[in-house]
Amino acid sequence: MKGAGGPSLRCLRHSLLFPPLLRRSLAIALVVGTVLVGINHGNRMVTHEVGLDMAWKVPLTYCVPFSVATVGALSNALRGTDSGGEGG
Repeated sequence: MKGAGGPSLRCLRHSLLFPPLLRRSLAIALVVGTVLVGINHGNRMVTHEVGLDMAWKVPLTYCVPFSVATVGALSNALRGTDSGGEGG
């Protein structure tokens, strides 16, 4: 971060309000999250052993790919705005 309220912080704040990024992250979370729910909880869902613990585990399973997609898009966008580039 470049300081309190600097470009990185503003970018993070605005990213959650930027519709194209939000739609892309939600679509990725829906696809990847559904696959992960099937892998991690599919057996319990098929046998109808759904417990209260799944009330927080399933939504959290969707939050992980949403966060990864959003952070990845932000880091990619910020890389393009750095003055020095990646350099080598």
